[in-house]
Amino acid sequence: MSSSSTAPHAKPPMRDALVAAAFRLFLERGYEQTTVDDIVALAGVGRRSFFRYFPSKEDVVFPDHEGCLADMTAFLAASGPECEPVRRVCDAARLVLRMYAENPTFSVQRYRLTKKVPGLRAYELSVVWRYERALAEYLRGRYAGRPDGTLRADVIAAAVVAAHNNALRSWLRSDGEGDAAATVDHALGYVQAAFGTEDAGPAPDGASAALFGGLVEHPDDVVVLVSRRDAPLWRVVQEIETAFGRA
Repeated sequence: MSSSSTAPHAKPPMRDALVAAAFRLFLERGYEQTTVDDIVALAGVGRRSFFRYFPSKEDVVFPDHEGCLADMTAFLAASGPECEPVRRVCDAARLVLRMYAENPTFSVQRYRLTKKVPGLRAYELSVVWRYERALAEYLRGRYAGRPDGTLRADVIAAAVVAAHNNALRSWLRSDGEGDAAATVDHALGYVQAAFGTEDAGPAPDGASAALFGGLVEHPDDVVVLVSRRDAPLWRVVQEIETAFGRA
């Protein structure tokens, strides 16, 4: 991401210096053994400068989430009625992936650090919940008036976050190797295929194949499935898997 003052969410040099100093110390001494005073001393600034950018030591570990959450909220707010809601929230989740993929080294370091420090793990979960809430609020608006609108919105939002995070962590565990976008697209394909509406139009490239992990070897095959109207979506997916002989 550019540090130019004209770029959205531009990062001041002092902010970058504080993040760099913090992670250098976290890696050398450990998170718990590093204080805010240690960080500002290494960065060559005062405590007031630290707290101008970060309310707490935990916040310096997740320096970009506030900006990403703002981007996601704006992206969803700009959605028109023509946007298929499930695809829209999946695209919103990809904004989070982009944030991680911009700096794989930093993202992998943060992932390893978070795994070791329970307090950071709890902080991360609170951040994830805020993303999920933003997705759910958008979906509740789109499904307003439906008897199951709130339930559907909350379930889909949770599914998007679960799919995204499963793929993201898989990429982080591989030390940021491979195509992060393809990994997340594969996971989100499950959500779009399970919850997307019939008028959603063509799914993103590879999403249909991603649903069943390559079950459809012959794209021209036609499978007709008869199911109860009130059957849960997980049951429908299971029956389709069975039809392909992969139950």
